Amino acid sequence: MRVMDYSAVLFDFDYTLADSSRGIVMCFQNVLQRHEYHDVEDEDIKRTIGKPLEDSFSILTGIENMDRLIMMRKEYVKEADVYMNGNTFLFPETLPVIESLREKGLKTGIVSTKYTYRIKSFLEENAPAAVFDIIIGGEDVSRHKPDPEGLLVAMDRLNVTRKQTLYIGDSVVDAETALNAGVDFIGVTTGATTETELAVYPHIKIINNLGVLMR
Repeated sequence: MRVMDYSAVLFDFDYTLADSSRGIVMCFQNVLQRHEYHDVEDEDIKRTIGKPLEDSFSILTGIENMDRLIMMRKEYVKEADVYMNGNTFLFPETLPVIESLREKGLKTGIVSTKYTYRIKSFLEENAPAAVFDIIIGGEDVSRHKPDPEGLLVAMDRLNVTRKQTLYIGDSVVDAETALNAGVDFIGVTTGATTETELAVYPHIKIINNLGVLMR
């Protein structure tokens, strides 16, 4: 199927629409260093982008105590309030692709583990108003990706069916989310996940940047 055959195209945010890796690494390292974790590599942090923060901290530190993980997540959020937006950059293809989709009558949205308020504040500074019909972030759901709750909520609010919906993301978590929601998936290799890793999951295609969608 072609992108134009769908009614709604939903996107992950980090590493799909924007490169926020500089800000994410900075915030993680600030928290990790504070807790005496001095040997975590930046690349290891990047590999966890897109997961819930508690899961990422557990992977990076081996901590399993949820109270400690929640504390680290809250510290991360405070760091991100300071450093994230200034260290996040839309990919060059993002706005032209979104604007083209909307001009052709498609609905567009974001489903991410990143907090909605942070996505909105970034977009207010870096994108035209109302460029997305809906944004579902981490605080809008009770179960995070790869649970399909966020996608299902977005589809319900946009009044589209599974067959009318395409989800685009950069990670295995995104691919699993699309599978669990029963929607088609396109993988994009602008993140830390390889084409080989994405290809394990059902997909329409795997692309190296969003601009390919318009070809």
